[in-house]
Amino acid sequence: MNIAILTSGGDSAGMNPAIKRFIEYSFELGLTPYLVYNGLEGLIDNEIKKATSKDASGIINRGGTVLKSSRSKRFFEKKYRKKAYENLKKLKIEKLVVVGGDGSFRALNAFYNDFKMPFVGIPGTIDNDIHGSEYSLGTDTALNIIRSAIDDVRDTASSFRRGFVIETMGRDCGYLALVSALTSGAEICLIPELKADMKSIKKRLKKEFAEDREYLIAIVAEGTHEALNLTKWIEKEFGVESRLTTLGHIQRGGTPSTFDRLMAYEFVTYGIDALLKGESGKIVVYRNAKVDLRSVAYVTKGKHKLQPELLKQAKKLMS
Repeated sequence: MNIAILTSGGDSAGMNPAIKRFIEYSFELGLTPYLVYNGLEGLIDNEIKKATSKDASGIINRGGTVLKSSRSKRFFEKKYRKKAYENLKKLKIEKLVVVGGDGSFRALNAFYNDFKMPFVGIPGTIDNDIHGSEYSLGTDTALNIIRSAIDDVRDTASSFRRGFVIETMGRDCGYLALVSALTSGAEICLIPELKADMKSIKKRLKKEFAEDREYLIAIVAEGTHEALNLTKWIEKEFGVESRLTTLGHIQRGGTPSTFDRLMAYEFVTYGIDALLKGESGKIVVYRNAKVDLRSVAYVTKGKHKLQPELLKQAKKLMS
């Protein structure tokens, strides 16, 4: 049986460990693995080649994806999805594994509806915004990068008695910002999911500055679009010189953490096993400390929500 893998959408640490596991596990099972380069665009343009053991060598420690990636507008047109399907059929590829995020899964949902091509999706996005899953590949590595940056910024904040606002990625999901704020001892956190009570924040911090607080750290999710405004607000309300640090794409790179490598192993193993058992059109998810499957329709039609426990903790930093 021929089986292929591709990575799509934004890159994330954990994609390369997933590719490695896909190749090696396919060989273990007697399958013939194929690699699709440049994501969904590569599927359309027939950038597909048979994998060798060498393709799995020396990639587990690398961030990003050796298969490259893309965001394909063409794939949302049926004529290009048909072309992609024909490319797979010519190579007699019967199963497909896709590592990506919400946009990639929506594209695959349309592909599945058109041609019933058996596939499983593996969550791979630092935003951690896949509906039905509490974790996506790359999230843990991104959190470690953010934590390290905050620790470094704190040194300067304390040395100069400044306020620092650090903007994290995450699109419309505040997971990275919230978890980073909770685990770095930040004084303020702004996320799209909850409205901040700025009057209460001001009252709380005014009291702390009166009791010899010398600096503060604020973490802001990019989806709030409030990082610059908060920087100016801190300077105005508390009279401390303030700086904005936008971490940007460094959060998507870096050597995959141990946890991301382990989850890549588990996700891919579970996904391939599911395909061989006849499952299709499913996304591998992680819930309640267990790996499971959800239909692609369920994942793409629902809206991701932060865990209630995290939102409860968030209120302490937003009031």
